[in-house]
Parts: sequence; C-alpha cells; structure tokens
Amino acid sequence: MRRVAVASFIGTAIEFYDFYIYGTAAALVLNQAFFPTLDPVNATLASFSTYAVAFAARPLGSVVFGHFGDRVGRKSVLVASLLLMGLSTALVGLLPGYGTWGIWAPLLLILLRFLQGIGLGGEWGGAALLAVEHAPRGRRGLYAAFPQLGPSVGFFAATGVFWLLSEAMSDAAFRSWGWRVPFLLSFLLVGVGLFVRLKISETPVFAKVLDAQEASRVPAVDVFRRHPRELLLGAGGMVVAYGLFYTATTYCLAYATGTLGIPRTTMLGLSLVACLFLAAGTWLAATRSDGSGRRTLILGGSGLALVWGLALFPLLDTRQPVLIALGIGGALFCMGVVYGPMGAYLPELFGTTVRYSGASLAYNLGGVLGGAVAPLVATRLQAAFGSASVGWYVSAMALVSLGCVLALPETRERELLG
Repeated sequence: MRRVAVASFIGTAIEFYDFYIYGTAAALVLNQAFFPTLDPVNATLASFSTYAVAFAARPLGSVVFGHFGDRVGRKSVLVASLLLMGLSTALVGLLPGYGTWGIWAPLLLILLRFLQGIGLGGEWGGAALLAVEHAPRGRRGLYAAFPQLGPSVGFFAATGVFWLLSEAMSDAAFRSWGWRVPFLLSFLLVGVGLFVRLKISETPVFAKVLDAQEASRVPAVDVFRRHPRELLLGAGGMVVAYGLFYTATTYCLAYATGTLGIPRTTMLGLSLVACLFLAAGTWLAATRSDGSGRRTLILGGSGLALVWGLALFPLLDTRQPVLIALGIGGALFCMGVVYGPMGAYLPELFGTTVRYSGASLAYNLGGVLGGAVAPLVATRLQAAFGSASVGWYVSAMALVSLGCVLALPETRERELLG
C-alpha cells in the first residue's frame, strides 16, 4: 500500500504541476507572448480561452482512457496519460511566440493545450482508482487522500518555480524566456513519474473482473445507460471545487497583478502560502471521511464556500498581503474540504466495470462547468459590474454543488466489487 500511495500521489502531483504552470503562465505572460495585437482585456480573455481548451478536452480524455482503463487495466492507461500530458507540456516551452511564427504560434499553443487536456482527462480517475481499489474497506478515504494531495503539491511546485524565476531575473528576461523554464522541467518529471508507475501492479478489484471476463464492451455507453444520475450529479458536485480553485488562483493572480497593481512576486508568494490551506483542507476532509462520511464533509465544504465567496474579493481589494492571503487561503481551504473526499466518493458511485469511465467523466465534466469558464466569466463580470459580482458567482457555484450532493447518497459502506 505504501508503493501504491506513493505512485498515485507522485503521478497526480506531476500531472497537475503540468496543468497548473499553464494557468500561471496564462495569467502572467501568455497574453503578451501569443496575443500581442489585442488590447489588454481581450488579450487576457484570449489567454484564458486557450486555458479553457484543455477543460473541453478532458471529458474526451475520460472517454478514451476510461475505455481502456475499464477494459485493459488501470496501470497501463496511467502510464500513457502521463506521457501524453508531460510531453505536451514540455513542448509549450519550446514553442516560438507570435513575433516569430505569427498566427501559427497561438494555433499550436491551442493544440498542445488540447492534448494536455486529453492526458489529464485520463489521469485523475486512474490515480484515484489505483488508491481506492487497493485500499481495505474502512480506509478508502485515507488512501484516496494521497492522489487528492497531488494537486496541492503540483500547484505549490508550479507556483514556487514561477516565484523563484521572478525573484532571480528581470521582468524583461522573464517575459522573454524565463517563463519557458517550468514547462521544460516537465521532461525530467515525466521520467520520474514513469519510473514510479512502472513498479506498481494492477488493482486486485479490477484483476477479478479480468479473470471473470466481465469487462464492459463500451464503458462510456454503459455509464450513460446505467448511471446517468450519478454522472450528472457527481459532475455538479465537483463544480464548486473547480470554481473555487481557478477563481482563487488563476483569475485572482491576473486580477491582483493587473487591476490592483500588486507585484507579481508578492502574489506568487501569497499563493504559495494559500496552497498550504488547500493541502490542509484536503487531508483533513479525506481522512475523516471514513468516519464522518464523504457526503457530510462535501456538503459542509460547499456550504462554507457559499459564504466565503462573498468575502473573497473584499479581502483582495484591501491590497493588504495578510488579508489577501487569508482570502485566497480560505477559498482554497473550502475547496480542499470538498475535494478531499471526492477521491473516494466519485469512484464509489459507479460499478467496477465502468468505474474508471464514470468517475473520470463526472470529475472532468465538473471541470468544464466550474474550471473552464470561471476565469472567463470572472473577467467579464469584473469589467462590467466590479469585483463583488465575481464573489456572487463563486457563491452561486457553491449552491449548485450543494444541491447536487444533497441528491446523492452516502457511499462509504459500499462494496467496490459489483
């Protein structure tokens, strides 16, 4: 179990590092590197639009990788998703900007971002199942906490690399070539991830399915036919987690540095502090979900997010570093309380033969609704109605998730084989 926990944790940390460095770059520099002919607001929107492309691709990745994960096995699919995600990320660091390749530069950027989304669409479900299907009953929440911590560590690493580069070089050097360094590091991280993942075995639960020759012929179709309610409500339950994260990180970074005039290094440093709140909320809620129940904690996190959404931007608008850290950290803590138990909750909603496809689709459809559009909507709302309207938008997403999870059952006592 130690090897499984390490493999699921390291894999998701690397994959989400790849995903998050794009979000940080989109907030800080991609608008100028790939869309220099647009005015500042539209350049930011264009940058966030390329960011959103991966969210649209993630459900497709769930279908593709989920198909093979439910028919061939969890392990081999996780290796393939890591390769696709890592190489697509590294190639962004080698892509010339608009000044060199013209319109081809943003078009190729969109293609690489799309491939990133395909890869990540297959990552989370496999990593969660790797932990959950190896774990003994009564400890699935504990072991699912390890892949759920991957995003916290990936975000911390991504933000930390950008912070170090911002401190070590001039603004001109950072915008010219420094921002490419985090992407190129992905070449090294892919090698580390492959080394770890090739050492793990297939999950015992799915091995029994293969032995009995009971694998689904077309898992995605079976998910829609047998589990439509769990799929749609599970996706709705994920909306607030995505909305909180990408509003509090990607959008708030662009808003604070662009609109409020806060230095980039200051905001990156505050984001590093806030990430600790995310890790704490994730670990506490995931490990306690074995005793208190997944559903109870997710509902509590959604309710807290509904209130915190209204406090987030008044805290940011003070321009006081301590209050900014409190605002973003509180939002990420709420996100962690929702996100932590989801590592076990979403897999437990689906049967063994469609679990990879079902859990991945629910997780990534929630990303389309909560993550892809959040920075875009927030940018438009702030420009039209002021920052307070973005807080109301966050609270509305929390209300959606609250209603969806209320309509779902508790799952911690369910058997996984079935």
